[in-house]
Amino acid sequence: MVSLPGASPFEVAAIWTVLVIAFFGLAYAMFLRRQVMACDKGTEKMQDVWDGIRLGANAYLKRQLRTIVPLIFVFTVILFLSVYVVPPTAESKLRFVGYSDESLKLIIGFGRAVAFIMGAVFSLLVGQFGMRMAVQANVRVASASRRSFAEALKIAYRAGTVTGMLTDGLGLLGGTLIFIIFGVASPDTLLGFGFGGTLLALFMRVGGGIYTKAADVGADLVGKVEAGLPEDDERNAAVIADLVGDNVGDCAGMAADIFESYEVTIVSTLILGVVLFTQTHELSWIIFPLLVRGIGVLSSIVGTYLVKGNKNDKSNNALKAINKGFYSSAAISITAFGILSYFYLNDWRSFLSVVVGILLAIVLDEITKHFTDGHYHPVKDIAKNSKTGSATLILKGLSYGFEIAVWQTLVIAITIFASVMIYYGQPIVYVLYGVAMTGIGMLTLTGNNVAMDAFGPIADNANGIGELSHLDKDARKIMDSLDATGNTTKAITKGVAIGSAVIAAVALFGSFITDVSKVQIQMGFDKSAQLIETGIRISVPMVFIGLLIGGTIPFLFSSLTINAVTRAAAQIVEEVRRQFRIPGIIERTVKPDYQRAVDICTVSAQRELVPLALIAVLSPILIGALLGVEALGGFLAGVILSGQLLAVFMAGAGGAWDNAKKMIEDGLYGGKGSEAHHAAVVGDTVGDPLKDTAGPALNPMIKVINLVSLLAAPVIIAYQKPGQASVGMFITGAICFVIIVGAITFSKRGGFKKEVFET
Repeated sequence: MVSLPGASPFEVAAIWTVLVIAFFGLAYAMFLRRQVMACDKGTEKMQDVWDGIRLGANAYLKRQLRTIVPLIFVFTVILFLSVYVVPPTAESKLRFVGYSDESLKLIIGFGRAVAFIMGAVFSLLVGQFGMRMAVQANVRVASASRRSFAEALKIAYRAGTVTGMLTDGLGLLGGTLIFIIFGVASPDTLLGFGFGGTLLALFMRVGGGIYTKAADVGADLVGKVEAGLPEDDERNAAVIADLVGDNVGDCAGMAADIFESYEVTIVSTLILGVVLFTQTHELSWIIFPLLVRGIGVLSSIVGTYLVKGNKNDKSNNALKAINKGFYSSAAISITAFGILSYFYLNDWRSFLSVVVGILLAIVLDEITKHFTDGHYHPVKDIAKNSKTGSATLILKGLSYGFEIAVWQTLVIAITIFASVMIYYGQPIVYVLYGVAMTGIGMLTLTGNNVAMDAFGPIADNANGIGELSHLDKDARKIMDSLDATGNTTKAITKGVAIGSAVIAAVALFGSFITDVSKVQIQMGFDKSAQLIETGIRISVPMVFIGLLIGGTIPFLFSSLTINAVTRAAAQIVEEVRRQFRIPGIIERTVKPDYQRAVDICTVSAQRELVPLALIAVLSPILIGALLGVEALGGFLAGVILSGQLLAVFMAGAGGAWDNAKKMIEDGLYGGKGSEAHHAAVVGDTVGDPLKDTAGPALNPMIKVINLVSLLAAPVIIAYQKPGQASVGMFITGAICFVIIVGAITFSKRGGFKKEVFET
């Protein structure tokens, strides 16, 4: 089935080995799942609390599925028809020798549509299955905390690893299967695979983010600030919605987010690898990235299995154990890549690019940890400012948020510079390939990163279950320790997710330039008009306009998502206040109606999905149709730059405010109920939608815009010859503009006027 002209026996065997590794990663996930599910679920009271979380999570997932499935069908048809605009590529003719142009269009169109469905379904599986696993694990972690820290840590991390290995295994499986079937023609089909995963990640990221922060903000403002109740008090009607939200935001959303980064980097690398193959006739440009991904899966298996607590260590340092697994995986990967490069590649450039990517992930980890972990100066400084009120605490958090955006962006710039220098003196395609390989390297340890992220909400939920079921002091101490570590690991993985989004977007940007140029050559454009020759010239007014508009899109997206959280949180505040006025709620003689708060969050989250998706999908088509393909390149540059800065700022500031609040709740400056604590809760409440909704939602948005641009560019070129105006393109742009304005209006008004509690 593999069709690779000039492939050696080793290269053919290598492709099949990578496919086997993908299945091995999935088998490891199932092995860990059985281990976790075999653990006990604790007391009847614990299971009663857990059942509320489980039912709320299931209700959210079912409603989300009903929203998403019709859109998958619509985009499948669009992607199938998209191949009928331009002639088949030379690579598709090389792969399917003897077929007519019409037959080739049918094959590629069908392949792209099926790949889109596969990418969407895989992203959905990673998010939904990972979230269900987290919900199953949280009560088991709470139960294990009654026995030992080591057991609780092992269950929480291995449950998170299930999601991590699903991300690794399904991402590798999809890309490898497509390559096996389509060979050098796979880039056309891989675009569909990447777009499917990215679009679903956008839905899950935005929906999960709105849900979790609406519940969290509402629960904190009324429960903590107004009523003076603890974090997870059973009298708070939003407490179950808050615990459900941890899962839909940080498990389902983040897992799908990193999965699509994992997909997109392999898509962009293989697109550029095929270009280099056609120039050099060396298959290593294509085979090496797949082998790197396979090695990454194996190293993640080894590293994640090493994470376990020491029964004799009373420090309860979960982060130390998690870091041990992460750095073990990194060391194994780098060693294996070096051996592979020595025996397979003709030079070390690709290997060095991958190593630079791994180092980038490690450095971003450390920068994020410095600004968001309570052991370091920034969080301590923010907590100190709680003594003078919420205003000074918020201002201090903002200053550190701006600072972390600077450092992370500079590190990414240095990393890209290093990738460029590795291929210094080579044509631009080699340089872009090096950047794409850096993205491959950065996500080598995806299994570890997703495991670290999913660990956070599992530990958080376990702590909530422990408080609601009134577990003993020693068990609560263990869960508090795991919860604090989970806050740090979530912040770290957000930093990696944002960094990977930028690297993936830059790699896609390179693919955009090369793909556009290939189509321009096919369409008979003069060399002077080809993008590979002219580049993206910001001195051209239309391109600069595109750059400016691109820079505004992340701000518009953030405005709408934060507005959605504010609107939903206000409804939660009113609902919790209403229930507090019911006789017997405060006295614990009457049980709150938890389901009503869950319904508010579920409906509010799903209502925002379609408008925001339309903005992300249609804005690049609008720019390309009205301003041209080069201006579209400027638009992409603007989206990438402002999206990176804004996302890191929001995630960093929000994470720092969160951990400053945790430090005060642990007894600093008067502890819970003090004026300092009230100030910290306000700061955390402001930061919640920044770090868990708007900031993370920018990751998939950036990649959706890039992939739509890649898919739309051939159509734009076909109907926009140089110097010729196109009525069809003008009409297309006008329609996109009207729809976008309608989507913004719909989102700002909160949808159609209907009862919010309707389910």
